[in-house]
Amino acid sequence: MFVLMLLSGLVPGIAQAAGAGTRTDATYFNDAKTPGADPYVRFDKASGYYYAYSTEGADPGYQFGVYRSPDLATWERLPGGALRADDPGNWAHDWFWAPEVYLNERTGVYFLFYSGRMNTGVAEHFKYPDFEEASKVGVAVSKSPAGPFTNIAAGPIDYFPYDPDYHDVNLIMDAEQKKPPATLAEGETAPLGTYLPFIDPNVFFDDDGRIYLYFSRNAYRNWVWDHDLGKYVEESNIYAVELTGDWWQDPLGATMPAVQPPYRNRNLAPGDPPGTRKDGFTPILSYGADKQDWENAHVDDYAKTGGAKKDRRWAEGSTTVKTYTGTGVHRRAVYYLTYSANNYENEFYGVGYAVSDSPLGPWRKSEANPVLSQDPAEHLYSTGHGSMVSSPDGRRQYYVHHGRPSTVDSRRIYTAGLRLGPVAGRLTIDGTTSDRPIPPGVAPFRLRTGDRLLRVPPQGTGGTTIEVTSAAGAAFDLTDPLNRVRAELKPASAGTATVEGGRVTVRLRDPGAALLTLTYQRAKAAGGYTDVHQNGTPVSARIPVLGLPGPDPGQGKDQLRVPMPPSGG
Repeated sequence: MFVLMLLSGLVPGIAQAAGAGTRTDATYFNDAKTPGADPYVRFDKASGYYYAYSTEGADPGYQFGVYRSPDLATWERLPGGALRADDPGNWAHDWFWAPEVYLNERTGVYFLFYSGRMNTGVAEHFKYPDFEEASKVGVAVSKSPAGPFTNIAAGPIDYFPYDPDYHDVNLIMDAEQKKPPATLAEGETAPLGTYLPFIDPNVFFDDDGRIYLYFSRNAYRNWVWDHDLGKYVEESNIYAVELTGDWWQDPLGATMPAVQPPYRNRNLAPGDPPGTRKDGFTPILSYGADKQDWENAHVDDYAKTGGAKKDRRWAEGSTTVKTYTGTGVHRRAVYYLTYSANNYENEFYGVGYAVSDSPLGPWRKSEANPVLSQDPAEHLYSTGHGSMVSSPDGRRQYYVHHGRPSTVDSRRIYTAGLRLGPVAGRLTIDGTTSDRPIPPGVAPFRLRTGDRLLRVPPQGTGGTTIEVTSAAGAAFDLTDPLNRVRAELKPASAGTATVEGGRVTVRLRDPGAALLTLTYQRAKAAGGYTDVHQNGTPVSARIPVLGLPGPDPGQGKDQLRVPMPPSGG
C-alpha cells in the first residue's frame, strides 16, 4: 500500500514553479570566492545567463576569463577563455585588459572590445619604437556569448589619438622614466605633441543611434603639472570619441569600428608629412578639471618608495548609462559615468561617478565620491572597475566589480546593488558583503531530476541528476558553495541519500519503498544554509524510491513491475 501512496497524486522529480508575481526568500552574498578582474557583465536573454568577461581567469592558451551565472552571485567559470592566444589576428603581446562584450540582437553578432599592448609596429602607432605603454583597443566577434571570439582584423581599431598641446617630458627624462622635470619651466622645454596609449574601452549606444567609445588614456606620457603640489604627476584621464555605425550593422561582423570623420586627423598640423595620422578626442574626466582629494592616494609614491614608483593618478574603467528625469516638457536626459581612481593594486582603489546632460559632456563629478571604496568592517578592499547591469526583470540595477577580501588577496568578483535617483544625478552603490535579496526576476526556481522513479538493486545504490534553473531557464552551478540541494529520505530508517553537486545517490538497507525529497538551499553570510521558498512553498521535488527484492529484473525502466497488494488488501 505504501508503494501505491507514493505513485498516486504525485508528479515526481519536478518542483512546481510559481507563476507571475513570485515571492521568494532567496538571498545572496558576496563570498569573494570567484577570481576575476575588471568584470564586464551582460544579461543574455537567449540563454538566460549573465556572462561576465574578466581580465583574469582564462585557461592557458586563451585571453580573458568567461563566467556565467543565473543570479549575479553563483558564478561558473567556462573552460578556455574569450580569445585564443593563437588567433591569427592577434596584434598585442601582453597587457590584455578590460574586455567588454556587446550583442547586436538583429544580427546575432557579439563584439568583444579589449585593450592590449603591442610588441611590433610600435613606431608606426606611437612614433617611437621604445614607447613604453603601447596600448590600443582591438575588436573580436563571435556568434556565442561564450566565445571563442575571433579578431576582425590583424590590428587594433584604426584610431591614432594625438595630443598636440602636450609637452612630451619623457623625451627629456632619464632612462628609468620615473623622475620628471623639477619645474614647470623645465618641462615646457620638451617638444610638443604625443600619441596617446589607451585602454579600458567602454562602448555606449545612445538611443538616438549614435555610438561612443570611452577609453582611458594611459598615465604614461601624460605628466601634468600640479600647481597645488608644485610638481609633475603622471595621470590617466578618460576621453571619448564617436564611432561610425557600419561595423555594428554588418551581419557578418567583418567590419572594424572606425572613428567618425570629424575626429580623423583633427590634430594634423600643416607641416606634417603626407600619410601622417593625428586624430582627435573629447576629454571627459580629469583631475585638473574637477579636483577631488580622494584621487590623491599615490601622488607621493616616488618619495615613499625611494624612487621605485612614480607619482601618479588614475581615472579608468568607465561605464556610461543614460536615464530620464521628469515628464512631458520637463523630461530630460541624465547621463551617468562610473569610473575608478587610484592604483588597482592598492586598497584605496575606489569608484566615483559623474553626471552630464550630453554623452560628450561637460561632466561633473559627484560630491558624494567615492561611492564605493574599501570597508574593513565588510572585509572589502580595492573596489573598482566594474559594470552596470539590470536584474532579469529590469526592476533593479547592480554594479558588478572586482575587489579583494584582504589587502593581500587577489582580485575577486563582487555584485553590489546600484541605485540611480530618486534625485536626478544621484547614484549610490551598496557595497555590503551581507545577505541581500536575490535579484528580482531570477525566481521562480525550478528543481528537476533526471529520473521520475529510482530503483535501487540489492546491496547497491541508485541515483539521478539534479538541476535547478532560474525563471529564464539558466541552470545553477550546484558545485558553487553558495547554493546546494538537500536530500531527505523517508522513512529515515530506509537508508541514506547524499548529494554531490548535481547528483543524488541513494542507498537502501532493505527491499521496500521510500520517498526521496530534494530541496534547494542557499548559503547565508553568517554560515549554514536555509531552504528557499517561493510563495511560501519550499523549492523541492519528490521521487519514489524502490528497493528491489532480488537481482535486478531488467535493464530498462519499462521492465519495472511494481508489486501490487492482493485484492481486498
